[in-house]
Amino acid sequence: MRRRDVLGLVAGIPFLAKPALGLAASAPLRRRVRPTDAAWPSPVEWDRLRRYVGGALIQPEPLLTPCDGDPGSADCRDLLGGLQNPFFIGDQPSGTQVSGYLDAWTPAVSAWAVPARSAADVAAAVAFARRHNLRLVVKGGAHSYLGTSNAPDSLMIWTRPMRQVKLHDGFAPKGAPDGTEAVPAVSAGAGAMWIDLYDAVTTRAGRYVQGGGCTTVGVAGHVQSGGFGSFSKGFGTSSSNLLEAEVVTADGIIRTVNAHQNPDLFWALKGGGGGSLGVITRVTFRTHELPANFGYAGVRIKASSDDAFGRLVSRFLKFYAEGLLNPHWGEQAAIQPDNVLKISMVSQGLDAARSTEVWRPFIAWVASDRAAFSTLSGPEIGVEPARGWWDVEGMRRARSRSMHYDERPGGPPAHGWWSGDQDQVSAYLHGYDSIWLSADLLAPPARDRLAEALVAASRHFAVQLHFNKGLAGAPAEVIADARDTAMSPDALDAFALAIVATGGLPPFMSLVGMKPDLAFAHRNAAAVAASAAALRAVAPEAGSYLSESSYFNADWRRAYWGDNYPRLRRVKAKFDPDGLFIVHHGVGSEDWSPDGFERVT
Repeated sequence: MRRRDVLGLVAGIPFLAKPALGLAASAPLRRRVRPTDAAWPSPVEWDRLRRYVGGALIQPEPLLTPCDGDPGSADCRDLLGGLQNPFFIGDQPSGTQVSGYLDAWTPAVSAWAVPARSAADVAAAVAFARRHNLRLVVKGGAHSYLGTSNAPDSLMIWTRPMRQVKLHDGFAPKGAPDGTEAVPAVSAGAGAMWIDLYDAVTTRAGRYVQGGGCTTVGVAGHVQSGGFGSFSKGFGTSSSNLLEAEVVTADGIIRTVNAHQNPDLFWALKGGGGGSLGVITRVTFRTHELPANFGYAGVRIKASSDDAFGRLVSRFLKFYAEGLLNPHWGEQAAIQPDNVLKISMVSQGLDAARSTEVWRPFIAWVASDRAAFSTLSGPEIGVEPARGWWDVEGMRRARSRSMHYDERPGGPPAHGWWSGDQDQVSAYLHGYDSIWLSADLLAPPARDRLAEALVAASRHFAVQLHFNKGLAGAPAEVIADARDTAMSPDALDAFALAIVATGGLPPFMSLVGMKPDLAFAHRNAAAVAASAAALRAVAPEAGSYLSESSYFNADWRRAYWGDNYPRLRRVKAKFDPDGLFIVHHGVGSEDWSPDGFERVT
């Protein structure tokens, strides 16, 4: 669509003719319209939008439509097979990467969707939604555990088609002062996934971009959540590496935002939550010199008794504080109900000898008491050239089992996802919670109390410590950059994010006779809650990571953003005074009913 067509659409809407940021309408919007309302757009009006977006307007079907009437049909079998492939799910307008959350949300198809191919398409859809008072949702990678990328009776802006990736030898943000140093960077459309950037930046160009650990996460949603990855202690978050974004705001204007233009909105987009402040259409990140090596370290250790398990957990925390709390190490350890400590970590910038030496004291301590501890697997410690870490085509040729591959005809050969992420694909969440654990808890005697709390929590459900989600131990400049984002300050002082979560059979498995056990699911949810409560005994004021958290967190404003929330509210009032962009537990959502249709304040 031509630019003048967009401007014509915007100009045809009285309150969009001139951007009047910060000025709310004289009569605040009270209720959005549904398809059953007389004010719902007519077929002629929908056709007008279709013309403005060059035909890119669809009426999505429910995801399980091929199974209607005949679950045994070939089409239904193909669909159920595809739902084990996160790339297939992301390519469906009604697809969500998890299949719902117990007592919280289930996937809901939008009434209409714009598969946006450009910022102009997005601007047209935003203008149309505002003019007709529609519930609007934004979907990119559809990885929202809280279900924020789908809503019934809505108009969806679907950014999946915008997948362009462009490398820059030198990039300076628009509006930057003369003399600003241009730095290596990468730009990507909002529909790109991290594997698209890793392939372009690392595999092909030999540099590093800080992104997510899951290859199919969308770049736009990730940066708006804060954006942790495996090596965040070394390179920060995706939001702290953001140089510039293109975003369509509620007035239908396409804006370029960075530290020099609309800096308040730029700050808010860096961790303020997706779907609340506008529609990101393009992002640009700085890239870094690629370390020579990425590496891994894994071991599973079983304790012979509860007392021995407490000693094992305490010793590991001591070892972590002394040997691993630094920019080189990331990923996780799990404290399990069966008295097993499972360690699965990655490294950057270390050679094989140094990695082995780092782990030697802890492995020796475990081996010194064979009556108390037995090694179930490992230790495996190694490194490999960093440039091959996301070389999906190379791993495919080598038939590596570390990845699953998108084998669909015509699929990009660089598309694959880590085997360890397979259990998340189409998962149905029973319970989920996360807690930032301050580095202060690693100092004695707090460390012993933390170990006791972790063991107590694991009696209810396993606890995962994600060490890369938490910036304690990172270089000062990495922490300073992250402090200039909207993310909760708790993350800056945390050595790890504790996650307690579980799920089960997706509801659609009932189509093949595997009906989910809801009683079991509710017991799981209660166990997750009890485990998280045991951890909060030593971290009572700790917040949560908004993209990996409980749907039912009543204290979400403080938990997700801490003292940053009032500032986020001011940005929201300036750029979206009527609340066009509303998601569950997003900025300003307290003004609306849970479904986003009724204003309550």
